[in-house]
Amino acid sequence: MLRFQEGEIRLLGMDAVKEQKEILRKVGYMPSEAMFYPSMKVKDVIAFAAKARKMDCTKEAGRICSLLEVDGEKRIEQLSLGNRKKVSIVCAMQHKPELLILDEPTSGLDPLMQEAFFQLILEYNRQGTTCFLSSHVLSEVKNYCQNAAMIKEGVIIKQDSVENLTKSNVRRVKLMEEGEKKEFVYTGSMQELIHKLDKRKVEDLLIEEPSLEELFIHYYEQEKDEGGDCNDIVNS
Repeated sequence: MLRFQEGEIRLLGMDAVKEQKEILRKVGYMPSEAMFYPSMKVKDVIAFAAKARKMDCTKEAGRICSLLEVDGEKRIEQLSLGNRKKVSIVCAMQHKPELLILDEPTSGLDPLMQEAFFQLILEYNRQGTTCFLSSHVLSEVKNYCQNAAMIKEGVIIKQDSVENLTKSNVRRVKLMEEGEKKEFVYTGSMQELIHKLDKRKVEDLLIEEPSLEELFIHYYEQEKDEGGDCNDIVNS
């Protein structure tokens, strides 16, 4: 998809500088907050986006509008945030791009529309489209993405398949000690954990895989605290 060669960057097999226009024809982009002309009708905005690419996207645009329940006769200024999001989705996907870049695509969508959106994304992916999306809803990442990268201050701090990320050696430990419930996130060998817990007055114990949300927080805070110490207990 993206390759670096000496003196050039290649995207979709093309030179990102010399063949920029051709690359843009194959890319669909959706910003987190799309700005449209407020007085224009939805159907005209969608047609305008297709015309800018010099493509006839009528059939696919109509299909996506039907799936997402987009009212083409309304004006942009009449739409809620969620409905403006749906217009933005149509504009980004109607030309069937090879690469989709989506920034917080489901914010503002109700649960039914979120499900319809992801089914559409999965359909495009099966047909060969590569989909990049940013999201703070980590359940979406876990349920629909194959790979994930965690970014902090513009730097990727962790990158792997979603399956591997959720199968890390990080564990959430919950215990009852002297009548008090305590829990902490632990990184390290189970043998060492058991050895340390053996020195405590543990009355009950539960060790489980953390959620993706907890892993996300763990990796973010890893620079401050490497974890793994059973003394780092947070009272629940």
